[in-house]
Amino acid sequence: MSDVRYAAKLSGPITTYDEGAEPMGKPGKKLAKLKAKAVKKVKKKKTKKTVTKKTKPKPKKAADKKADEAPESVPGKVEEKNVPRHSTAEEMASRQREISVAEFFTKNRHLLGFDNPRKALLTTIKEGVDNSLDACEEAGILPDVKVIIAPNQEEDRFRVTIEDNGPGILKKQIPKIFAKLLYGSKFHRLKMSRGQQGIGISAAGMYGQLTTGKPISITSKTSHNKPAHYYQLEIDTKRNEPRIIVDETIEWPVERGTKVEIELEAKYQKGRQSVEEYLEQTAIANPHVLLQFVTPEGETKKYKRASNELPVQPKEIKPHPYGVELGVLIKMLHDTNARTLQSFLHSEFSRVSSSVAKAICDKAKLFERARPTRIARQEADNLFKAINQTKIMNPRTDCLSPIGEELILAGLKKQIEADFYTSVTRPPSVYRGNPFQIEAGLAYGGSLSAEGLARVLRYANRVPLLYQQSACAMTKSVLNTAWRNYALSQSAGALPSGPLVIVVHMASVWVPFTSESKEAVAHYPEIIKEVRLALQECGRRLSVFVRRRRKAAESQRKKDYIQQYIPHIAIALREMLELTERQETTLVKQLTDVLERSRS
Repeated sequence: MSDVRYAAKLSGPITTYDEGAEPMGKPGKKLAKLKAKAVKKVKKKKTKKTVTKKTKPKPKKAADKKADEAPESVPGKVEEKNVPRHSTAEEMASRQREISVAEFFTKNRHLLGFDNPRKALLTTIKEGVDNSLDACEEAGILPDVKVIIAPNQEEDRFRVTIEDNGPGILKKQIPKIFAKLLYGSKFHRLKMSRGQQGIGISAAGMYGQLTTGKPISITSKTSHNKPAHYYQLEIDTKRNEPRIIVDETIEWPVERGTKVEIELEAKYQKGRQSVEEYLEQTAIANPHVLLQFVTPEGETKKYKRASNELPVQPKEIKPHPYGVELGVLIKMLHDTNARTLQSFLHSEFSRVSSSVAKAICDKAKLFERARPTRIARQEADNLFKAINQTKIMNPRTDCLSPIGEELILAGLKKQIEADFYTSVTRPPSVYRGNPFQIEAGLAYGGSLSAEGLARVLRYANRVPLLYQQSACAMTKSVLNTAWRNYALSQSAGALPSGPLVIVVHMASVWVPFTSESKEAVAHYPEIIKEVRLALQECGRRLSVFVRRRRKAAESQRKKDYIQQYIPHIAIALREMLELTERQETTLVKQLTDVLERSRS
């Protein structure tokens, strides 16, 4: 207890005694002394002066100044500045809006193959050429395609022009085809074609619009007695709709065709993964095409056609039951015009006869004359399981148009000078209900470099794949092939080495690309197996040629070695048998003839 509190405690009333009373006892005296002592000590503390040392005031920090300036906090009230402000459901809802596909690919253009200026130039030309070849082949016209790359006055800007002799495009379709993403005629068809998603050429125009601000220009003519239509278009990325800048009717001195012009930021280089390599590989897989290429330097290169015959026109097929998933099956049941479940299965799918359709209904424990639109989700699940448990024929393969062994050889011989050529076309196969066909070809020796690894040319529906080689199922199949069994040297996990070019082509109604840029094929076991079998067949043919040539080279080496010593043998025989020079000459000739006959 402190002295102050003790003094306060003793400051209460004190009992006093009258005069003449007896004096206080010992406890009373002690209490009084303590009280007086405590009061004296308190007074002393009050009167005591504190002496402080004078020091210069320290400059206050910014945080201290803010603390001094801040208003005093009220007890029991939480300061608002320390509490983060959270959004309400209404505020979050107000920020929600629809994202168009054009907006998405504007921010993620690398998904479409526009990662860098060099790749963007190649992707633009690739998409334009693919569209031209598809249009010409579908119209039954031998394609003549011209590609022009003209440098702009500004650095790293080029104007790309792609012109063809195809059937042309109707006026009302031009804006949507070239300035609207995910618009086309090939997405919903099960039929082999180069394009699939309806993104390519419109994405190239969008890239040009983003990097240069210039619209895409299109000139198209459908007949020699009709005028040409000229458009300049931009993409409204918020709505994914075309914005027409110029719409004119002009004179164009061609019978028919389409010309696309795009100005974009790009970089032109030669060598691997260049525009020239793409056009060269396109000429190999499409020997019926005439290509003209005008370089930025003004040089014109021609890739002549090696065949005047168009590829066989593929036919559209219906989806195969094995390739349809449960959600798609439910949607087809609700959208069909068929009146019974049996007729739905027979009419909407490929290779499903009436008897097979009835067998599927029996396995699913469904009435074959039930209304498809009234099939519940659980019943659809049972139907889906019954489809996969029923043996159904593979889909038709007339929807494919492979290059063919002869034309693969013609394309290789046209572009590559070699000593040996071979090609293989595998029978059609199926993955996920989609028919596909694998072709392979080899070129060995000749002008090819004997140093380094083999060169792999990958194709999907006749289109060269130049990027993401290591991520492709075709490359994986090449690496997993034991090329040592076919008289070639190969390190573990690497491509074979030597003067070799390997061609792999996949033809399918729907190629399973790993991304929207269409640069690599997904690793489906069925695809990898078929590619490996095609390569093994080519390898066996190559091994016969290589071993025969090696044997011939070894025989020639021995023959040359022996032939060096024939004159010395003749001299020794002349000295031993005392022959004349004429006899010696005859002996040399006879020995040479014997050597030739023994090695023939």
